Amino acid sequence: MRLLVLCSLVAAAAAWPNFDMMADASGGASDAQKQHDVNSVLWKVYEEIRDPQLKELSTVFDPLSGQYDDDGVAIKRLMKELNDHRLLQQKHWFSLFNTRQREEALMLYDVLEHASDWATFAGNAAYFRIRMNEGEFVYAIYAAITHSELTHDVVLPPLYEVTPHLFTNNEVIQEAYHAKMTQTPCKIKSHFTGSKSNPEQRVAYFGEDIGMNTHHVTWHLEFPFWWDDSHENHHIERKGENFFWVHHQLTVRFDAERLSNHLDPVEELHWDDVIHEGFAPHTMYKYGGYFPSRPDNVKFEDVDGVARVRDMLILESRIRDAIAHGYFTGKDGSIISINDAHGIDVLGDVIESSLYSPNPGYYGALHNTAHVMLGRQGDPHGKFDLPPGVLEHFETATRDPAFFRLHKYMDNIFREHKDSLTPYTKQELEFPGVAVDSIAVSNRLVTHFEDFEYNLINAVDDTPEINDVPISTIVPRLNHNDFTLDIGVTNNNGNEVSATVRIFAWPKYDNNGVLIPFNEGRWNAIELDKFWTKLAPGANTITRSSKASAVTVPDIPSFKTLIDKTEEALSSGAALHLEDFVSGLGLPNRFLIPKGNTEGLTFHLVVFLSDGDQDAAVDGLHDSTTFNHYGCADGKYPDNRPHGYPLDRRVDDERIFTTATNYKDVDVTVFHVEDH
Repeated sequence: MRLLVLCSLVAAAAAWPNFDMMADASGGASDAQKQHDVNSVLWKVYEEIRDPQLKELSTVFDPLSGQYDDDGVAIKRLMKELNDHRLLQQKHWFSLFNTRQREEALMLYDVLEHASDWATFAGNAAYFRIRMNEGEFVYAIYAAITHSELTHDVVLPPLYEVTPHLFTNNEVIQEAYHAKMTQTPCKIKSHFTGSKSNPEQRVAYFGEDIGMNTHHVTWHLEFPFWWDDSHENHHIERKGENFFWVHHQLTVRFDAERLSNHLDPVEELHWDDVIHEGFAPHTMYKYGGYFPSRPDNVKFEDVDGVARVRDMLILESRIRDAIAHGYFTGKDGSIISINDAHGIDVLGDVIESSLYSPNPGYYGALHNTAHVMLGRQGDPHGKFDLPPGVLEHFETATRDPAFFRLHKYMDNIFREHKDSLTPYTKQELEFPGVAVDSIAVSNRLVTHFEDFEYNLINAVDDTPEINDVPISTIVPRLNHNDFTLDIGVTNNNGNEVSATVRIFAWPKYDNNGVLIPFNEGRWNAIELDKFWTKLAPGANTITRSSKASAVTVPDIPSFKTLIDKTEEALSSGAALHLEDFVSGLGLPNRFLIPKGNTEGLTFHLVVFLSDGDQDAAVDGLHDSTTFNHYGCADGKYPDNRPHGYPLDRRVDDERIFTTATNYKDVDVTVFHVEDH
């Protein structure tokens, strides 16, 4: 049975859709139907809607007739903007950092978020698909599906196949157009940006990985800086701390990849210094020209209409002063202490430029403004009327090595705060009666590059009259062999206890072969996993597969796979099972361990067990199979401990760890195989 049944064109808004045998127990649309709708409105988003019933609906649906839980406030506002011709035209670039464009995208997001039933949600999606700017539409759809109560089980198609221009080098896009025009099926080889004469090329596989790009944009969709509790149905817990942790992990992982390729750690950015590394993105907008380049050794300039360099220095100074004083000042003059485990959450909100910031008028929008300032350095005064740079899109930001310089700069501000806190005491670290006896890795840790293919059909223009020909690109990406950890633990308590297992690793030596001190290593620790388990009295063996890591997720199925599975479920009336891909919040599971090198790169592997009952913020943690350590956007964060615990605070004497029975470390070596 097809997705939509229009009882009549006149009564479509009221009668659509007739779910019949696709209805779920609540009387709404089935998961398969919802997935079909989402697939259809995102397929060839710059072209006409291809699904005939959705296309019909886009012309007859009346948004004002829908069912909304805000009494239609959001839809009335958007319809007024549309009818007054105030919305951005189609076939124009979109940037979330452009204030007006973001406002327009969020108007549609509000409409979809306040839809009370699927008929209203899908009707609006079809209606505005043909009337709003495509970039604004895609962002609104992705944000709404991420947060709407109606779409818990909908899987968003991979963005690199919905908007391929933001992920694919322009040389490949041009070849795709040629293949389309000549109706020649092809698989085009992609290459990373730059040349071998550029040392940064050695780590381009990390910043330009489409899974990494997807991770970055997905996190910012789950934890958007524009989130306003007064307009939403819940508060996002520990949002500022999550901002710190996810970007801290990107930064330390990037440094580990640099070390794997015989490069020093990335240096932080300075507003009163030059930007040493230039960047030529080799990417283009679907409409709007090429992404701007930046030459080497550019000195920061004021950006017209955004900020002056001295403004950034002033904001930085105010934030550092707050850290030194141990408190922020609220806009009402209140004192907000940050001298505790929750201070990082406030600091994260301030630095990120979140609406949760207690005083944005004084502390500013350091993160967001910095992205725009850095992204515009190729044309700071608008002389050439260039479109936004790669730093002004979460999809493309990590392509530029300066992204990591920028976040190293902010990460060092976070470290100032963390290092100001009192170190953990031995009593705070102990887990009485529990001892980690051994750690064993099942096999040699090996990484390799593999070819990955994705579809470019949505990158090229076409018409319904001409059939598609297969066009795809093949890009090399990092992967590693699967492995398991066997952790031997003794529970001397005489009864079953709950335990939180925390696993980290950091490079043992720096690029000069010098041993990295414990206090530096712990700050650069890569979180490999965190999970909960029950320990029986006596000897226990905890076996954990690399594929089960809470910080990683599998690849999202291709757009074609999603379509095929959805259509099969619709035609058969069977349930659609995509549960493994509903959350795309983590890193690609291919990136769990750094690349290493052919000689072998040694890491310090750390396992720390803490009291699960004390850690637990919710019940039943040891039974959880859905927890992702990069956040918990729609509920209570399950772990009471700070992100990175117990390595998040300075360590003045490492013996406080090495003498604890619930702590164990071993050295492991990661090898990279050139030809797999």
